[in-house]
Amino acid sequence: MNAAGLLAQRRAGVLLHPTSLPSPYGPGDLGHAAWRFVEFLAAAGFSVWQMLPVAPPHPDLSPYDAFSAFAGNPALLSLDWLHDRGFVDAADLQRVLRQPGLRETVLATAASRFAARLAEEPPLRADIEAFRERNAHWLPDYCLFAALHEACDHQPWYRWPSALRDREPSALAAAAQQHAVRVDAICFEQYVFDCQWHELRTYALTRGVHFFGDVPIFVAHDSADVWASRGLFRVDADGALAVETGVPPDYFSATGQRWGNPHYDWDAMARHGFAWWRARIALQRERFDLLRIDHFRGFEACWEIPAGALTAAEGHWAPAPGDALLEALLEAAGPGTLVAEDLGTITPAVECLRRAHALPGMHILQFAFDGDPANPYLPHNHARDALVYTGTHDNDTTLGWFRGLDDAARAQMLDYFGTAAADMPFTLVRAALASVSRLAIVPMQDLLRLGSESRMNRPGTARGNWCWQLEGEHSFSAEHAAQLRLMLLRYGRLC
Repeated sequence: MNAAGLLAQRRAGVLLHPTSLPSPYGPGDLGHAAWRFVEFLAAAGFSVWQMLPVAPPHPDLSPYDAFSAFAGNPALLSLDWLHDRGFVDAADLQRVLRQPGLRETVLATAASRFAARLAEEPPLRADIEAFRERNAHWLPDYCLFAALHEACDHQPWYRWPSALRDREPSALAAAAQQHAVRVDAICFEQYVFDCQWHELRTYALTRGVHFFGDVPIFVAHDSADVWASRGLFRVDADGALAVETGVPPDYFSATGQRWGNPHYDWDAMARHGFAWWRARIALQRERFDLLRIDHFRGFEACWEIPAGALTAAEGHWAPAPGDALLEALLEAAGPGTLVAEDLGTITPAVECLRRAHALPGMHILQFAFDGDPANPYLPHNHARDALVYTGTHDNDTTLGWFRGLDDAARAQMLDYFGTAAADMPFTLVRAALASVSRLAIVPMQDLLRLGSESRMNRPGTARGNWCWQLEGEHSFSAEHAAQLRLMLLRYGRLC
């Protein structure tokens, strides 16, 4: 089906980041388990697989804090795929099974074997050259950035020697020559990511499963994007932040959140016709059928925190070029392919911006039970042109959330649905599926009745996040799929 028509009918999807898939080699990847998960979704009647951003993360593993807004995460590369094509051998796989930390060494070995085969296999050489050409607007900068990051002991780019920090042409040329082998290896990883991704996505589409991605509004300070396009970001002559991004005090934090991302220089972006954003969205649309714009309210105004502020509460709202920017993004993305993450401090101006560009918003059932019958997240207030979730990656699992409610809130929620505590979390799962909202998304943890130990992220905390992983493919059983399919049939969400 054309992506523009995805939200024209009732559908259901599952939220599961690929790193949460089971894998014998460490975090989940694009290998066998991903293909089995697609088959599980199709068997259960889910037609959407929602993921978090798939960019290469910093050591904290947050997919929202990546080294590039364009690159794919090499940790998602399937070693089995590389083995099937002769780039790694059985002994290499065994080494990683015994010591997952050797994964990068094995990828370097695969890159070396790939390079050796290029001279003997013209089709292979032509394929990677075509990949380089298609991605010339970001790939060379990213590969050199990543190689230099390693060579500079993983110091952020704004602490590199000034010639490299400031991208002096002679210094970049010398660095590219000095690190040519590593630069080519990083390019190889991106090429393999592209191959594996599109093979998986093509298979998913044949099974009626569409990919739903996530685009963080901001990029990491220490990223190839800011290093290569410093003029588009509000950093000083040495690369330091002039101001940083975040959010004011909210549901998740009494002092707000400091994200540490640079703000965009919106005037510079506008002078270039938002070309950087257009390219970013166009590439993500090559990977996904739908895209969620994270922190959509930042397109109307961004929370701007002075450099050196003690907490995010010292920030203020700074205007952003909402209409002009969204027109550019919709041109690049195509109709019916963008979703607004409209959570948090939403003003009438933000709501007006979303509606003016016909972007569906989000309803979160875990936010519904504050005692106010006008709460927009209560099922009787849902909109058709919206997505409904039991919770997102930033929420506790629904079972963990329910167990953490006080007695009054728990009683209110159970009374609203006329159900018993023993039925959780499927009370909220059924409520999401029964909603009038066109697309219902349920985190995999809720389908498996998992508690707080399986939570993906705790906003405002820096450790222990993004690590949850399924223990095995038994979660994708035919029996489980059949039970879920009956639920989707009952609520008219089979496509």
